[in-house]
Amino acid sequence: MKSIANLLFEMRMLKDIVRSGYSFLGSGRETIAEHCFTMAFICFVMSRLDTDIDGSKLMAMALLHDIPEARTGDLNYVQKKYTHVDEAKAISDLINPLSFGNDIKSLIEEFNLGETREAKLAKDADQLSFVLELKKLEDTGAVSPEKWLPLVIGRIETSMGKQIAQGIMETQWDEWWTNDYSEK
Repeated sequence: MKSIANLLFEMRMLKDIVRSGYSFLGSGRETIAEHCFTMAFICFVMSRLDTDIDGSKLMAMALLHDIPEARTGDLNYVQKKYTHVDEAKAISDLINPLSFGNDIKSLIEEFNLGETREAKLAKDADQLSFVLELKKLEDTGAVSPEKWLPLVIGRIETSMGKQIAQGIMETQWDEWWTNDYSEK
């Protein structure tokens, strides 16, 4: 159980590591764990909209796709131009003591390759998580999302992902809260 405890503590670190791109946006903040939770929930919704996909695999990809960042940190696209991260080594070191380590490795590799239906949807969920954050920032007065939203939405590839993005963009971030508002 020691290797399991170490895995759990390592994953717990994702609650403390802030995603680096927000500092360049000038507003917003999100940890890797917060991002993975939102992405996993989007994957849960996707698995209910299309029951022909493997929902468990889809949600597992969302939970696992950024776990190497517990070891490597989160690098934004500018930092990646100048820094080499050995993600394969980080994954190898992570999974080495685990009897189910190859399951983790396979899911991360499938996500990174982006070839299966589940991987494509998971990649779209990754972007949709960011769209949600940017839309909330835009709705609350931040200026930078106006520039970034079209770029992020442009990365979405599946028809389901595009439909969800359209729904997000047509909805105010707090509409769910203010529907049927009453002081009674």
